[in-house]
This record gives sequence, structure tokens and C-alpha cells, in this order.
Amino acid sequence: MLSSCRTRLARLAPGLRGLCAGPSSGALASDSVSDPLTFGLSEDQCEFKQMADQFALNELVPNAEAWDEKKFFPVDKLKEAAGLGFGGIYCSEAHGGSGLGRLDAAVIFESLAYGDISFTAYLTIHNMNCFVVDTYGSDALKEKYLSRMTCMDLFSSYCLTEPNSGSDAASLATTATRKGDDYVLNGAKAFISGGGVSDVYIVMARTGEAGPKGISCFLVEKSMAGVSFGKPEVKLGWNSQPTTVVSFDDVVVPAANRIGEEGLGFTIAMQGLDGGRINIATCSVGGGQFALDQAREYVGGRKQFGRELAKFQNTQFKLADMMTSVSASRLMVRRAARALDAKIPSATAEAAMAKRFATDTCFDVANQALQMHGGYGYLRDYPVERVLRDLRVHSILEGTNEIMRVIIAREMGRETI
Repeated sequence: MLSSCRTRLARLAPGLRGLCAGPSSGALASDSVSDPLTFGLSEDQCEFKQMADQFALNELVPNAEAWDEKKFFPVDKLKEAAGLGFGGIYCSEAHGGSGLGRLDAAVIFESLAYGDISFTAYLTIHNMNCFVVDTYGSDALKEKYLSRMTCMDLFSSYCLTEPNSGSDAASLATTATRKGDDYVLNGAKAFISGGGVSDVYIVMARTGEAGPKGISCFLVEKSMAGVSFGKPEVKLGWNSQPTTVVSFDDVVVPAANRIGEEGLGFTIAMQGLDGGRINIATCSVGGGQFALDQAREYVGGRKQFGRELAKFQNTQFKLADMMTSVSASRLMVRRAARALDAKIPSATAEAAMAKRFATDTCFDVANQALQMHGGYGYLRDYPVERVLRDLRVHSILEGTNEIMRVIIAREMGRETI
């Protein structure tokens, strides 16, 4: 995949150096010393960022408003992103993945989210699903599905949350009953991104006792008899991806489609969510940076009381705080990504802290950006209101920020941090 990335990168940004072979943990790029957005990144990571920047500016920014307004799911653009290697960023190259790390992914997703948060958020969920199959799936399962997932011939959704099981995920009620060489699934999942459109669903279901040890993980195809979908939810944001209830009514799933051993499902779900939290946090950073840039441009051109808004000290102080917030969020996200790459004991806490901080803080940045636009910020003629709407859900999903505090406190008690 790296070789194909080199070719695509050369096409998108002919002035860039070719990608180096091997993992992206090489020498620091000389340009990163003076650029705060790339400071501390390797040459490869800087080039990944530039490729994602090009795609975001050329393909996402011009379309994001229309996709939001029309509630259009941009399948073709998602496939184009997968063609650049963004469909399975941290999956093995053996099955079409890019073989990169979590920090590489954080850099890429931030750039893409700058162009469209909703688009990028779905892509991060799909990457999480690919990771689950790549890490825990059997060779046969990977051979059958993963190569088609990483290139996004197959779209995927993650099914953990239920109508009566949100933060208390271990209390889920969807069941998977073993019958010979199959399992029979019954239950429903709520708030599923890509519901009704995705081809495959990573489903957590109860195969045993109450609590986390009785949960297993399955790959369910959309076409299996008994799989059905509710009407698309009408949402505040994330309008360029559908969200529905997914129901399972006596769905027969081959035992070969179980991911990992029986009883391992909750562990798989939580490990997937560690990365998912970093992903959604980095989407917040991308959106926060976009909102900040919009605010700076607006106050530089808008005049009141005879001078530009940017000349007022109150405006300068607000912009300074916004810049500090986005920069601090970026640092926390990249630190958490490095911790997950290194598999250190504090990685779960680092992911929770980054998610809690970045999602809250960058939403506040977007809110301040809207305020700086005055009444114009409330109009859909300006993109800050869409950014604010898209960012609002980030403090709820992948574990609410209240649950992030529970996790952080728990890990403090365990002295991992």
C-alpha cells in the first residue's frame, strides 16, 4: 500500500518527495521545525498530511455544505479516499491496508476533518471496523471481507449501543444463540452510523452470562435474512451520513463470522474504542482549526466603530484563547496516539483524556467562532454553524465525556497514569 501511496501522492502533490519505505517513524522533517501543525512529525507523516490536505481542500471543502443540506452520503468520495489508502490506515498491507500507525491516522484524519467533519467521522468508524477484523478475525474471515473493506468496496458500521444500553455497554441485550454451525441473533442497535447503507456490521451480542464476559463479536452482512433498518434519524449534525436503528430478527450468522473467541467481544469493543476516541478527538481538532481560521478571516475584514474587529483587544484575546485551545488539543491527541502505538499501560487513559479535552474544547472554539460572526454566524451562508453542529455530538459518542472522566479516574486508581 505504501508503494501505491507514493504513486498517488506524486499525482496529487508533484513537488513533494516520494514516501520513504517502511514505517513512518523516521527522521523529523526539516519543514516541521517551523510549522506548528507538523512540529514533531516525521517526513512521511508530513507527506501523509499534505496528501490529506490536498484531498480535503479539493474534494471536501467545496462539497461539505451541499452534502449537509441535502443529507447526501458521498459514497464515491469515500471510495476515492480509500483509493488514497485511507480506508484501512492501520490495517496490515497483506489485506490492502496501509500498515501505518495511530499517529499517522490522527494526522490524516485531522486534515480530512478540516474539510468535512461528518465525512471524516464515518471514515474513522470504518477504519475502526477494519482494525477489529484485522486484529481479531480468523484468516478465513480476513480473506473473505477485509480486502474489500479496506478499499471500501464494502462499507461497514459498528454496532454496540442499544436503545436501553448506552454508557452501560456491558448490559447490552442483543443475543446470539449457538445452533450447530451458526448463531441466531436477536435484538436491536441504536444510533448506527451508516445504518441501511453499510454492507457489513460489526455487532456485539450476548452469547453467555450477564456482564462483559458474556459478550461476543460478529460480522453480519446487510443481506442476511432478518436484518432490517429503522428510518434515518433527523439529526442536529453529521447529516452527510445516515444514522438508523439496526434490528436483528432471527438472523442466522455462520459461526465462522464470529470475530475472536466467545466472550471476547467486550474486550474487542473497548480496544476498538480506545482508537475510536483518538479518532473522534482528532476530528474535533480539524473542525476546531477550521472554525478558528474562519473567525480570523471574518474579523480581519469586518469593520465596526470605524475599524476592523481584529484590531479590538477583546477580539485578539478571544482568538489567542482559541488558538491555545486548538493547539493544546492537537498535542493531547497526538500524545494519546503515540501511547496507543507504543501499547503502553496508560494508553486507555491517554485516549480518554484526549477525547474529553479535545471534543469539549474544540466545540467551544467553534461556538466562539460563531459568536465572532455575530448574526451572520447563525446563517447557513457561513460554514461555522455547520461545524458547530457537527462537533456537538463528539462529546457524546465513543463514550460520553462523563464516562471519559470515569475511565480517567479508574486508571488513576490503577496507577497507570
